[in-house]
Amino acid sequence: MLVSVISICLVAGAASSAMAASVYRHVDAAGNVVYSDEPGAGTRVDLKPITVVDPTEVEPSADSRQSVTPEAPAVEYERFVITRPQNQQTLPTGQAGDVQVRLAIEPALQRGDRVQLRVDGKVSQSPMHTSVFVLTQLPRGEHQLQADLVDAQGQVRLSTPPVTLYVQRASINLPANPNNPDRGNSPNRGK
Repeated sequence: MLVSVISICLVAGAASSAMAASVYRHVDAAGNVVYSDEPGAGTRVDLKPITVVDPTEVEPSADSRQSVTPEAPAVEYERFVITRPQNQQTLPTGQAGDVQVRLAIEPALQRGDRVQLRVDGKVSQSPMHTSVFVLTQLPRGEHQLQADLVDAQGQVRLSTPPVTLYVQRASINLPANPNNPDRGNSPNRGK
């Protein structure tokens, strides 16, 4: 028994000396502040005791024991469609692949909800609280536009039916196009 009492005292003494170890503050030749347990030319720093709490012993507070009330039910939208451009619409060459995308949303878009726009299945406009998007420089060809309604948690709740859009763009290979690299080398030039 005497051996175990002595062992306990030695362990307690070692623990208290480790907890009460002095800390010294030094400034090196480069002006950096260094903290160490070696006194050297440093000054002693008195540290405040650290409070340690065992998380398994903490009792939940009265507030945290209350049941979490679910959020208000999400609004059910009666209408969520792309109204412009119209399905199967063709953008003429003069528009250079620029188009304004408008949505009809009824009831009005709720505060926590946002809309994101996808072009050909890829998100092209990140979720925003709007019903109008602008697409620029769409390449020539066929494109599928679709909008998603995203809730406050980032979950897609609703998607519009897809709208097909055809974009006409002037070909760089046309002889009259000023961007055609072969325009100056035309055999009929100057005739």
